[in-house]
Amino acid sequence: MSELILKGVIYMTSLLEKSINFGLGLFALSREKIEKIVEELVDRGEVAREDAQKMVKDLVKKGEEQKEELRKMIKDAVAETLGYMNIAKKEDIVTREEIKSIVREEVRKVLEEIQNTEK
Repeated sequence: MSELILKGVIYMTSLLEKSINFGLGLFALSREKIEKIVEELVDRGEVAREDAQKMVKDLVKKGEEQKEELRKMIKDAVAETLGYMNIAKKEDIVTREEIKSIVREEVRKVLEEIQNTEK
């Protein structure tokens, strides 16, 4: 059940990120699209040709920074939501091998205690 909830949260996070990317524009644009827009600005005389590459570089960098900031905000929001939901994290779950190891160790201790009391 918790795995299903986790998959749902991951899907919602992905959907939310895609929606925000679509809505915000700049960082959703690829480098090629940004270059095309800047080239159009150059053609119309709104941007000097010598400034075009710097403008493209700056816009791509700003878009990546915004994307990373949004990714962090979403990650923090999901972590906070999962905290409220009290769902075990992957690192909180004990594996089958760890359980076997714990049981073996406990059985070993009990057998040692039995042997010590028999002496």
